[in-house]
Amino acid sequence: MSAAFPHPDPSIRPADRRVSARIGAIAESATLAVDAKAKALKAAGRPVIGFGAGEPDFPTPGYIVDAAVAACRDPKNHRYTPAGGLPELKAAIAAKTLRDSGWAVEASQVLVTNGGKQAIYEAFAAILDPGDEVIVPAPYWTTYPESIQLAGGVAVEVVADETTGYKLSVQQLEAARTENTKVLLFVSPSNPTGAVYTRAEVEAVGRWAAEHGLWVLTDEIYEHLVYGDAEFVSLPVAVPELAGKCIVVNGVAKTYAMTGWRVGWVVGPHDVIKAATNLQSHATSNVSNVAQVAALAAVSGDLAAVDEMKTAFDRRRKTIVRMLNEIPGVVCPEPEGAFYAYPSVKGLLGKEIRGRRAQSSAELAALILDEAEVAVVPGEAFGTPGYLRLSYALGDDDLVEGVSRLQKLLGEAQD
Repeated sequence: MSAAFPHPDPSIRPADRRVSARIGAIAESATLAVDAKAKALKAAGRPVIGFGAGEPDFPTPGYIVDAAVAACRDPKNHRYTPAGGLPELKAAIAAKTLRDSGWAVEASQVLVTNGGKQAIYEAFAAILDPGDEVIVPAPYWTTYPESIQLAGGVAVEVVADETTGYKLSVQQLEAARTENTKVLLFVSPSNPTGAVYTRAEVEAVGRWAAEHGLWVLTDEIYEHLVYGDAEFVSLPVAVPELAGKCIVVNGVAKTYAMTGWRVGWVVGPHDVIKAATNLQSHATSNVSNVAQVAALAAVSGDLAAVDEMKTAFDRRRKTIVRMLNEIPGVVCPEPEGAFYAYPSVKGLLGKEIRGRRAQSSAELAALILDEAEVAVVPGEAFGTPGYLRLSYALGDDDLVEGVSRLQKLLGEAQD
């Protein structure tokens, strides 16, 4: 459990505190740190293969880029626009939400944000008071607990492991609920595990939250990336009685290969969206108009480019799971969504590999980078030591080469 708003040391004069206790308690993004280190090593001439960053290796589709180029030349985009987003984009997001998930919302229920991270923070900031508890399924994406803490809340972590496909039961959620519980964080498909809840499981979780009057913040950014028989199910659609206390965050980053464009959004009840918009009006004002016009082209267009990327991700998913499970001591459930594999490496901890013994997944990740020149993110970053996260949103050849290096290195492990 993470504490809300750390208190500063009262023995130190305020003028002598260089960094506030609140901001000083924030850890840097582990995934971005791993990606930055991998890129730095590559720039220095080392043949590092990075599985750290969760971003597609495809370029943004051409029609989206063309829309942005045209927007650059239009003087109306050179000026301030409404803090909550371009009206035409908000309307298009509402239409897209109905098209893709079946949830009918109004444009006034949409706030356009600078990427998904701002969406998540502003949503939590709009509904949390100091001490309010948020149930956070673990493994979790690194930003969730930090956003909750910044908003004054307390993250209550509930762990699921590979034996359940990284999915929590209602019984586990109920065991974590207290009189201070206000929000359930629900993510399907999941980063970092790729877990996808079935329709029946989504309905059970939603009914439980509605029964206890809880809010739910659900992150749907991987909605289009589901494979095989898995199905994306939007929580407020599956459990309509929850819609009045449900907040959905989403964005163009993963679906349209637009991670660098920084456009996300929040959809929710009018009062919450109004409050979050007020916050954004002071924090950043409007999102870049050029990026918003690009996002408008993305959400208004068809999903042909998305389907092409999904086909490639599915192929890579099968390859990486097969190759990881060929390594003694590694157990990797098959992810059903997103573009991550989350293998357990507990069977390798404490074993000797090239004269070193990694006692944690963090140490193992460091060993892998040093010895195999492969960058992975350790499970500590996601609240569950003993695992590694590998993004398979990279080229097929790099994927095979990278996991082959892992097979060779980890295959040398001995007691």
